[in-house]
Amino acid sequence: MVRIRFRRVGLKGQPSYRIVAADKESPRDGRFLEILGFYNPRTKPTTLKVKEDRVFHWMEHGAKPTESVEQVFKSAGVLDRWVRYKKGEDKEILMKEAAEAEAGRNTSDKTRHD
Repeated sequence: MVRIRFRRVGLKGQPSYRIVAADKESPRDGRFLEILGFYNPRTKPTTLKVKEDRVFHWMEHGAKPTESVEQVFKSAGVLDRWVRYKKGEDKEILMKEAAEAEAGRNTSDKTRHD
């Protein structure tokens, strides 16, 4: 079974994550099938970049997001668009909406110091 999950990257004490499609049995930082995005919770506001068309592709073929990825997708609106796509909305309209949402998100290169 394929899962959409986080793959930890970054230095010790400074994590950032890649969102990947990986086999359920492979280790967290082990083999993966495809990189679907990037998530950095240390910036203020958090940085999130997602290839939604590829996420939809994997979810169409049975991939399930983990709980943590699902929370991030909910906050970004990806799961709402997925539900609308399953109900029959046009994928191109949803991808335009996703691009507008990503452009509207504030991205900052400054990492917060905890």
